Amino acid sequence: MTTNISAGEPATLNFIMGKFNPASQAGFVKIDAKYADRSGLYLQKEVYEQFKKMYAAALRDGVRLQIRSATRNFDYQKGIWEKKWTGVRKVDGKNLAKTIADPTQRAKKILLYSSMPGSSRHHWGTDIDLNAFENSWFSTGKGLKIYQWLQANAADYGFCQVYTNKAEDNRTGYEEEKWHWSYVPLSRGYTEFAKQHLKDEDFSGFKGAETAKAVDIVGNYVLGIAKNCVTTR
Repeated sequence: MTTNISAGEPATLNFIMGKFNPASQAGFVKIDAKYADRSGLYLQKEVYEQFKKMYAAALRDGVRLQIRSATRNFDYQKGIWEKKWTGVRKVDGKNLAKTIADPTQRAKKILLYSSMPGSSRHHWGTDIDLNAFENSWFSTGKGLKIYQWLQANAADYGFCQVYTNKAEDNRTGYEEEKWHWSYVPLSRGYTEFAKQHLKDEDFSGFKGAETAKAVDIVGNYVLGIAKNCVTTR
């Protein structure tokens, strides 16, 4: 099954699940170091062009945006997930392999902020993490100024905060992430493809994959986004 996305990479199950190398995808471009905190990051072409316009506009207002994370494929996400699953990387200072024996509960703990391989919007080359990875950083000073600018202006360039306050937005899935912004003109097509074709049974090839159905990874997480991120103004 393939669905064409206007100006973006065609949607297939492998693409949606990040099973490709962005460096070898014709529709992806490397992000210049000027815009990121490190080299080797990629985005889809249209997303990158719109980000550069947003970056320039923000800079004129005294706000400097910095991409901290962009496209992450299945293998990259697997590395993040399995380090947390096995306890190599601690979560809230704890080794989850020792503190949470039940696989489903361990998965839910990781899923507060980290995606299961194959389920991340970062697979699509449409989503970026900006400036910091702590909500508290965006609540005062420089961080607050950046967040307020994004709230007021990001939609003009097609970007939307997909993981908002869950209580206020009545959504499921990940906790609020003030740093995660999605380019809706492309990502809405991939979201719809996932809704129609991605199944919990499709998840395999990593530790803890058997929990995908128990946590309803597609319904609760892939589709657990802010309502206003389905369309842009």
